[in-house]
Amino acid sequence: MNQRFTGRNVIITGASGVIGKTFVKAIVDAGANVGLIGRQADRLHDVIADVNPKKDQTIALTADVLDKASLIEAKQKFNQRFGNVHALINCAGGNHPDATTVDEHFHPQSEKNFFGLREESVDYVFKLNYTGSFLPTQVFGEDLTQGEGNTIINISSMNAFQPLTKIPAYSGAKAAISNFTQWLSTYFEGKVRVNAIAPGFFETTQNKALLRNEEGAYSERAHKILSQTPMKRFGNPEELIGTLFWLLDYSASPFVTGIVVPVDGGFSSYSGV
Repeated sequence: MNQRFTGRNVIITGASGVIGKTFVKAIVDAGANVGLIGRQADRLHDVIADVNPKKDQTIALTADVLDKASLIEAKQKFNQRFGNVHALINCAGGNHPDATTVDEHFHPQSEKNFFGLREESVDYVFKLNYTGSFLPTQVFGEDLTQGEGNTIINISSMNAFQPLTKIPAYSGAKAAISNFTQWLSTYFEGKVRVNAIAPGFFETTQNKALLRNEEGAYSERAHKILSQTPMKRFGNPEELIGTLFWLLDYSASPFVTGIVVPVDGGFSSYSGV
């Protein structure tokens, strides 16, 4: 077992999601102590039971990334158990169906075109993705400014580079995450390294309805995505681990800050021609 992160203390928001859970398992297996942030305690405990049955390297921290008081309480519990935080991974995020158009292009008679998107749903998407990374960074970031080699890793998206059809709020929110990543890297001047991972297309609970039809077969949108992806498949969450470890490990990336790394099967490199 690779123990490259033994003694390191890591906070992961959105820890019960597909990507979050994958990260928890990988980092625990690598020896780190991990605080799992999420709104539902039972889901956090399910993750811990799966990845760390002894519970010696993990702690479930029930908190809402949009509720600063709950994050402060979570930090206090983590500090009491393991000490200062060395790394923060902002995995919490997501989209909302009422911030998503039905069609890729404008149709006046569409049941849900751009003009029918709900303001509160668009606001929710921006808050969950941007504010939901901003507030944890405020709360846990103070620990990170102490000591050397500490880091923040945000989760951006390929649609931050070029907006995808149907999801204007999510695309805009992830573009904000990429911008926030660069801003923080400048603000901390290398005292804390700040980078982001931009996953391409991975099958998750969030995007299942866009990639699969009711029978479970690939949707027209899924086939379109695959036609634009040189590797001709969707990614597996485990394929993000190599990039995650590179950015986490100070000895591997001491001069790397302020970047957004695509992990997308070549999607961003293909012009469609």
